Amino acid sequence: MIMLGGWSHDEPKRPGPMDGHCVRHSAAVQRRYVGRVTLEMPAPLLPEEIAHVVAPSGPCRGEALWQGLAWTRTRYRLRMSNGVLSQEGYLAGSDSRRHGELQQGMLDPGSKAILAARGGYGALRIVNDLAWPVFVRRPKWIVGYSDITVLHAMAWRFGIASIHGPNITGLGQGASPSVRAAWIASLERPGARRQWRGLRVLHAGEASGIIVGGNLSLLHALAAAGRLWIPSGAILALEDVSEPPYRIDRMVTSLLLGGYLDRASAIVLGEFERCPPTSDGLSALEVLEQRTRTLGIPVLAGAPFGHGARNEAFVLGAPAVVRGNEVELCPP
Repeated sequence: MIMLGGWSHDEPKRPGPMDGHCVRHSAAVQRRYVGRVTLEMPAPLLPEEIAHVVAPSGPCRGEALWQGLAWTRTRYRLRMSNGVLSQEGYLAGSDSRRHGELQQGMLDPGSKAILAARGGYGALRIVNDLAWPVFVRRPKWIVGYSDITVLHAMAWRFGIASIHGPNITGLGQGASPSVRAAWIASLERPGARRQWRGLRVLHAGEASGIIVGGNLSLLHALAAAGRLWIPSGAILALEDVSEPPYRIDRMVTSLLLGGYLDRASAIVLGEFERCPPTSDGLSALEVLEQRTRTLGIPVLAGAPFGHGARNEAFVLGAPAVVRGNEVELCPP
């Protein structure tokens, strides 16, 4: 292995949460929150510790990747295979290449996090054959969003928390200081208290539970594949990009008919970027308000995550409380 500055190239038990802030859950205040589900928090990634950069989905643009790596390596030591820039059509190389790279990152005893280079598409093609039972014995943070929702959902199925946040290509020169700060905080202080205030209330109420979720299209695909599990009483976070309102309607309706949304105690919507109204005039937010009304649970919109400029990282698996127009993560 060759170390280059802060990064290197190479070839291709279930205890409670680690942080004291996150082991305590507030009393359930919403009728659909039953029981107490917890996910194991991997150890924090501290400065100068090692993280693995992987490309399990779509191909990366070199410039965006190098900019993100240049910033990330100022704080952490990175391991990355030569295949990260591979491309086979809309994929970052073959299934076997992406699978081997991701599995190496999952099982590498020297690294404490897996950082996705980019989203796109492709994780669904390799997720089923990964060594998840081995991974849970020595878990580490999986960090990313969009197509990485597939990995997050598998992680929480196996009882492991992960981080929904920018991929490496989203941490370059265009990333705001607040987005970078939230990304670092989620990795280094995953049990710290956070609040999202001033959200838009689509349906009022109060709820508490662990927060899970991610990209709506990927959760819908996982449900179709029989791989989606929503923990009972979970607060479900949803975002999407470039989906017209009628397709958002279809995906939410499918999750409703499948009973997946019945398990949620609340829904928190992030950004639905580039999802403009079609000729019928209905917006994505109007569709989401209509289709979630019958659930009888609180639904808030405008949280700072998704494919827009405000994509602040947060821990999937952290306990959370929805109250009024606020969401509090890791409440005291």
